[in-house]
Amino acid sequence: MSNTTTGFREGFRLYRHPRVVTMLFLGFSSGLPLLLVFGTLSFWLREAGVERGTIGFISWAALAYGFKWAWAPLVDRLPLPLLTRVLGRRRAWLLASQVTVVMALLGMAFSDPSSNLAQLVMLAVLTAFASATQDIAVDAFRIESAPQRVQAAMASTYMIGYRLAMISASAGVLWVAAWFDPDEASYHHLPWLLAYSAMAGLMGIGILTTLIVREPDVAVDAATMAREEEGALTLRGWRSLPQRLERAIEWLWRAVISPLADFLRRYRWHALLLLALIATYRISDIVLGVVANIFYVDMGFTKAEVANVTKVFGIAMTLLGAVLGGVLVGRFGVMRILFIGALLAAATNLLFALLATVGHDLPMLIVVVGMDNLSGGLASAAFVAYLSGLTNISYSATQYALFSSLMMLLPKFVGGFSGTAVDAFSYPEFFVATALMGLPVLLLVWLAGRFVPAEESVRD
Repeated sequence: MSNTTTGFREGFRLYRHPRVVTMLFLGFSSGLPLLLVFGTLSFWLREAGVERGTIGFISWAALAYGFKWAWAPLVDRLPLPLLTRVLGRRRAWLLASQVTVVMALLGMAFSDPSSNLAQLVMLAVLTAFASATQDIAVDAFRIESAPQRVQAAMASTYMIGYRLAMISASAGVLWVAAWFDPDEASYHHLPWLLAYSAMAGLMGIGILTTLIVREPDVAVDAATMAREEEGALTLRGWRSLPQRLERAIEWLWRAVISPLADFLRRYRWHALLLLALIATYRISDIVLGVVANIFYVDMGFTKAEVANVTKVFGIAMTLLGAVLGGVLVGRFGVMRILFIGALLAAATNLLFALLATVGHDLPMLIVVVGMDNLSGGLASAAFVAYLSGLTNISYSATQYALFSSLMMLLPKFVGGFSGTAVDAFSYPEFFVATALMGLPVLLLVWLAGRFVPAEESVRD
């Protein structure tokens, strides 16, 4: 018993590690912009009278999170003028992306969708791009900042900060907008201007953290780097190429091709199965999420009801699900909980179909949101653990960006048609369809658990 107690004490002592505390604030900075260009924005647009189909297509602004693998190699290898020399590689990209998010959010705040929708959409795209860049830098900063034994605690505080930011960007925005809204029955731009300006101010938390923290030291895998150098030496032997072109090809080899080649070398043909699983695991809940806030508006729920139930209570249930998922993964292994998480995430979409038939029913909303967020938190915890096991620390930014962006790309693209799908059919039929999307995921999880061989970690 004393050994068990000592083990728990040592585990909790990790949360006093400076890097673990740092991730709480960087997690907040990462989580704040997402809903401001996705869920919360759809609520604002619907209240401003924008059509459901148009809102669905505007949600494609969040596709930047699905394409961040495309410029992750730049964040990994490209120095920023002056900033990199003063702050270091990771902190320079963090600060540049955070300042860009602030400016873009302020631009969104002063753009009224009822009169200047195009400008608002362009600024939302810029916000998403800068936010995705911040995510790349934060993920690399987290992986490179501390030994492997501290990584779980860092991921935990990151998730707490991220979820607190989501409360601010969802319930917080709705509360501020409701506080300054003179009449819920009609649309006014001023409440949303003040709400989004307040969110831009909260990004100061991430900026201050970036300025205070120390740049991480990087310990890479020697064997991986040796293979990269061997390929670079081969390229240098191409004497027939111009020198500048040779240097450009070598940079692409090191920054772009080597991380992908490393993943394919380790998993061979199983890599296709893994990529298919990553691309579809979150499809049920993300496609539903595009129209969730529109659904709440159409069902007659008020800003306060949506804020209290779907944001505060819902996010609390997500954190509870994440903690439960972490415990279950440790007890039963990642693949079993990955399967259960996928099953629950799809099945809870059927509860939304039931709510659509019931209509405005607050107790029913509480049940649906509670079950949906609990299962989503459990699935997310298992999935993050799974993705972490696939990543080579030598290519932390690029490989993790590839996995996390691939996870969002297909679901967000399909989600762009959600509004038109609801218009063409109905909410109950749409929610049933999103549940059915989860069935192929179950097969992919089973295949990955059965046929993908276990390997030694390359993250230590």
